[in-house]
Amino acid sequence: MEIQKLYDLDDIEFEDITIGLVRLAKNIPDHEFFFKINQGNDLKFSRIKDLVFHGVYYDYYFPRFEAYHKFTKTCFTFISNKSSDSKQKKLQTELFSEEENIKFLLNNQTEVEYILHSPEQFTDFSVILLPENLVFPIQDYNLSSEDELYQIIQYYE
Repeated sequence: MEIQKLYDLDDIEFEDITIGLVRLAKNIPDHEFFFKINQGNDLKFSRIKDLVFHGVYYDYYFPRFEAYHKFTKTCFTFISNKSSDSKQKKLQTELFSEEENIKFLLNNQTEVEYILHSPEQFTDFSVILLPENLVFPIQDYNLSSEDELYQIIQYYE
């Protein structure tokens, strides 16, 4: 008797995910930004375990903030685009190494402060009321399964 193959990795389709790019109009610290968001929402964002990216020479730490929306039953996560801390693992011996002590999750979007994510398939970021005169409108951004950030988000989900 032949054993039936349950699934074939080549047949699995990876769907794109949509994230929100959050740009601040003013440079303010994380705690002040989330204090203002928590004041105007039913959502209460709190800091959770940092996202850790392991590079060749450094380990990078990106702050994460999470809240649960009671009515839509949706979890929202803000991830800092810029590393807040880095720990050197080994000494750089190459002259033109591309790894520095600061890293951005989206290298081509360095003006983005936060990446907003939800595990829902069709995410509506408009349920989060952002403080006026502090934040530009959230920009939707699609990540494909080939993107490094897609893999990182899936790992931390």
